[in-house]
Amino acid sequence: MRPPAVSVPARDPAASIVGHFHALAAARQLAKPGLRRLLALQIARTALRLGFAAMAAMAVGRLVMGQPVASWLVPVTIALLVAACLAGFVADRAQASGETAVSIGLRELAGKRLDEMPARQLQSLSVGGVIMSMQRHPEAIAALVVGHRAASAMMAAGPLLAVATLFLVSWQAALLVICLTPVMIVFFALIGDAIRRRADAQERAFGRLAGQFADRIRTLPTILANHAMASEEAKLAQRLEAYAGNTMGVLRIAFANAGIIDFFASLSIAILAVFLGLGHLKLATIPGFSNLELWQSLFILMIAPEYFAPFRRFSEQYHAKAEGLAAAAALDRLLDAEPVAAKSLPLLDRLRLTLPAHGLVAVVGPSGSGKSTLLRRLAGLEPGAHLLAAKEIAWVSTDAYVPEGTLAGAISWNAGAPDRIRLEDAARAIGLLDDALLPGGLDARLDRGGANLSGGQRLRIAVARAQLCGRTVLADEPTAKLDREMAEAVRRMLLEISGTRLVIVATHDRDLAAAADILVDLTRDDTVEVAA
Repeated sequence: MRPPAVSVPARDPAASIVGHFHALAAARQLAKPGLRRLLALQIARTALRLGFAAMAAMAVGRLVMGQPVASWLVPVTIALLVAACLAGFVADRAQASGETAVSIGLRELAGKRLDEMPARQLQSLSVGGVIMSMQRHPEAIAALVVGHRAASAMMAAGPLLAVATLFLVSWQAALLVICLTPVMIVFFALIGDAIRRRADAQERAFGRLAGQFADRIRTLPTILANHAMASEEAKLAQRLEAYAGNTMGVLRIAFANAGIIDFFASLSIAILAVFLGLGHLKLATIPGFSNLELWQSLFILMIAPEYFAPFRRFSEQYHAKAEGLAAAAALDRLLDAEPVAAKSLPLLDRLRLTLPAHGLVAVVGPSGSGKSTLLRRLAGLEPGAHLLAAKEIAWVSTDAYVPEGTLAGAISWNAGAPDRIRLEDAARAIGLLDDALLPGGLDARLDRGGANLSGGQRLRIAVARAQLCGRTVLADEPTAKLDREMAEAVRRMLLEISGTRLVIVATHDRDLAAAADILVDLTRDDTVEVAA
């Protein structure tokens, strides 16, 4: 019979996702507490290093010139050196802990985002891409918002402290080192675009490598059966070479950047040393460099490297900026992708189905007719008429969740606390206790995610769990991937469950469909047949 058309309010599959996911903004928010502490420690370290350089220059200059050295000068110098080392150690620890906190927080936010995704959209994501994003990207973003931002801030604060210290002895020397700063800033601007392009290419190459590797692991039995190991190994090697080449490109630019900074720093110090030497030898009279005492010249030469140290540190972190921005963009693309539209099935929208309190309802029809989609709609996983939205569901399929642990734990997961006898009865009824590939009975060990299980074993575990949990059962092809004997055992158990609860199955199994109390036949000629 052809039911009359019915208007069903559609639900936006992305309605549970509020707003957009911005990894960089979230990371900056997470980094604020640790970043403030890190900057305070780094400023303290710079101030202590400058104090040590000043005290050491005074002490050495007076000793060389045979002048008296104050009794407090040497212990103060040693104390400043120890304090500077301690501040540096604490600052490095603070940076590591700050980046760790940001990466952990980002993973938690990304995990919540994945939990909120519609099932169809989640299934459309690349397994390799998700694994790579959850493992690699949070660390890269954390290095950007903590390490790189601290280096950027210190590139302003560090030189200002050093120049202010130089002004105490020679404003001309301070002006000389300042004049070389714009050259480095221009170089940073020129090299930034190149390293950013390299980092984007590196992230894309790594994503392709991770996705291909995950796909090959998943299809390894098929590859072995077709003797295709050599060709697949060559493809992976090609991807790996591409990734390695892009990585080396990023490192080459980063090393070149650091080398240029070292060149300018060495050039500046050399110019200062020449001017100071000419002044001490009375070969030239240069304002600000002549008629200085030895300790003052040593003071200038020891402070100058501290002026350039923040620039060198920033150049070391410059590739972290490019990698972090590329990682943030990749994570945003993954977690903020457009929802995958479900296939248009007008006949499901017109379907009027009155479900009984208990019994077996079989949904049949050719592949692609909407059987699995109807089950997901009934469970509230896709937009449509959610006839079971208020009920607790037991889901049975070849991709049902299996926790790590024992077979007993997998069967009883989310099924209350059944006693040992009920567990054994349920497992024995569908052949799990007699399975040679699950030695140990209920104590058989299962790997994380059921990695050591076949699709048929996973399906039978889900059926046993459904038998114990007391909920409405939705089963997608519950007899698929089973031999004749095991398929019959599953049919018997589903019929037993349907005596007290509602069981809805999407199936191609004619025997299971024949035993149903209600048959929903989805056909290709735009009609739906419902027979009791």
